[in-house]
Amino acid sequence: MTLIQTHYLPHALPTRARLDTEPVVRELLSPDISPDLMARFLIEWSARGAYMTEPVDGWIRGAGERCIALGQEKVGRQLITHAKHEAGHHLMTIADARVLTARWNAGHSRKLDADALVAQAPTAAMREYRQVHDEAITGDLPLGQAAIEYEVGYLAVVLVPRILARVREVVGQETLDSLTFLREHAEVDVGHTALNERMMEGLLGTHPEEGPRLASFGSRGLDCYLRFLADCMDAARRSLEGVTAVAA
Repeated sequence: MTLIQTHYLPHALPTRARLDTEPVVRELLSPDISPDLMARFLIEWSARGAYMTEPVDGWIRGAGERCIALGQEKVGRQLITHAKHEAGHHLMTIADARVLTARWNAGHSRKLDADALVAQAPTAAMREYRQVHDEAITGDLPLGQAAIEYEVGYLAVVLVPRILARVREVVGQETLDSLTFLREHAEVDVGHTALNERMMEGLLGTHPEEGPRLASFGSRGLDCYLRFLADCMDAARRSLEGVTAVAA
């Protein structure tokens, strides 16, 4: 067994298990979800996702620089190289939000403004998601950043494909094709997960006692992301109920 399996995963599994039990996940995968609710949720996920993804390259680069400062040169250089591949990905979520919103507006009398949706104030879960990253990269365990990415990457490769399959069934291939950010990350995060696993395995080889702390960072990040998805669903439902909507 690997050190990840013995020293990390036992502490991360309780939060991972919520990928099967969270109400928002169950609703998204339900055969009863309406096309309008699914479509409206995807707009919120894409629009609000810009806030969640814009700092990613800076977080990874910051973790790398912090590793180098702490004498972990090899890992630090790996992170800095990895950061270059994440730059500008929030622009994909914004572009997706605009395409999805235009499709919504073409079929609904109540129009939505994609840019206003992107500019919405962040929820508590969204703010905490940024906070946990900042804590990791400024502390004495910068690979906590890799643990966060490891857990959110797990969601991307395990849960997102299941959601995308439901998207195709509920709202069709055209909408699925518009989700460029989600589709890409469901594929490329397999490689990112492997990289993060190697880096954490290396750390655990010399500091096995750090397993619980790494898992704590990862689990906090995943918890925030699951609550973020619930926020997107709540916003979508409120909009459909007419409680709040961003009108053009």
